[in-house]
Amino acid sequence: MKIKFGTGGWRAIIGDGFIRSNVEKVADALAQIILEEGCEDEGVVLGFDRRFLSEEAAIWAACTLAANGVICELIDRETPTPVIMFQVEKQARPYGMAITASHNPATYNGIKLFQAGGRDAELSFTNKVESIIEAREGEEIPTMDFEEAKAKSLIKLINPMNAYLDNILAAVDSRAIRERGLKVAFDPMFGVGKTPMLTLLYTLRCEVDIIHAQRDTLFGGRLPAPTNHTLVSLKNHVREGEFDLGLATDGDADRLGVIDEKGNFLHFNKVLVLL
Repeated sequence: MKIKFGTGGWRAIIGDGFIRSNVEKVADALAQIILEEGCEDEGVVLGFDRRFLSEEAAIWAACTLAANGVICELIDRETPTPVIMFQVEKQARPYGMAITASHNPATYNGIKLFQAGGRDAELSFTNKVESIIEAREGEEIPTMDFEEAKAKSLIKLINPMNAYLDNILAAVDSRAIRERGLKVAFDPMFGVGKTPMLTLLYTLRCEVDIIHAQRDTLFGGRLPAPTNHTLVSLKNHVREGEFDLGLATDGDADRLGVIDEKGNFLHFNKVLVLL
């Protein structure tokens, strides 16, 4: 199967295109670019979501990067994609990688790549990754033992969550939110948004009720995307519980859904206007 990146990264069906050898090919191609640029000591920030095989795939990628002599900063728990992007920017790392298929069906997994500044990889960059994969087809992809890589400090476990949350809190009017005493219903859609969103809301003294919080690699049989159609349960929950606000995040928590106090879904364009 040819590995092809789209605007949201590379995605493939688990067990078909999304297999260990292909994950290692993407990591190896990224490593070749890093070695060419001479920034292997600056490190790649790597994180993963709650999908089936995401954590395992993150380890496969980390071990391939390490085998190429590239330092990998692996976030030590399931992580929202924005946290990875934030860490790339904050620590001035040249690249980042997320193991996720975002809001796609549960049968998919994939990889997102990020460049300096924490921005999504440009088309010219992903084209280069694809070209390297194709050129190295048939060659043995290097890898090494995970524990050995950690012992040699080629894989470093990190947790940037506190810095990420502090950055958000510094950008909002905490006092105004605390004084409002908001009653909020939250739906992480079985994804990775649970811990950061609850931490933020509790810190802001909101009363919070949460649905669909447990890990479910099938996402309850629905798309983990916060749309008018998929947030019916949250809309009903807001109306029945007389909440001030309903919030939802997608599978890797880089998309937001907003429900008003009457249980109406606010289109993304309206949210942007409000902001």
